Amino acid sequence: MQTASLPVVVKGKNIAVTPALEQHVRAKAAKLERIFANHPAANVEAVLRTEKDGHIAEITLYVGGYVLRGESRTPDMYHSINKSFERIEGQLRKFKTKLTKKLREEKVRSGATIHDDAGEFANGTESSRLEAKIVRRKRFMMKPMTVDEAVMQMELLGHDFFLFANAETDEVNVVYKRKDGKYGLLEPMRG
Repeated sequence: MQTASLPVVVKGKNIAVTPALEQHVRAKAAKLERIFANHPAANVEAVLRTEKDGHIAEITLYVGGYVLRGESRTPDMYHSINKSFERIEGQLRKFKTKLTKKLREEKVRSGATIHDDAGEFANGTESSRLEAKIVRRKRFMMKPMTVDEAVMQMELLGHDFFLFANAETDEVNVVYKRKDGKYGLLEPMRG
């Protein structure tokens, strides 16, 4: 069986990662490799875990500063791994399509970025005592990117918002998807 030449890290939480599970992840990663044509800055991280309600496979593909992620929860770990990789393959196809379209548009016109009117976040009910319990903390590298690239990355991840370092302003910004389907941009102002 062919193994991927890109770096693949397989971790387990509440589960022992057997050689068969690791080989299954590596075989799926090998199929991904042909899609992104051996990008030198690519690697795959797989976190396999079990919980009361199923087996979860969280697969993350890092390619040239972009992050593609697929997560699936099923009763069978192999099926969860398969579904997670299928999601990443779909994101890669979507990414290639958007990138091709973007390059064509840039040839026609230059400098177009996504900006929207000031959107407001409605603050829900106020409570006199706010108790925040952080249940998960994520750290990630912020590659400077344009607003268009940040929106593309947000869509690829399937998130409603994306924090990024704006290449044009050298500030930390957030793009977000509004309820009307348009995009918003949060920019810091010093007061």
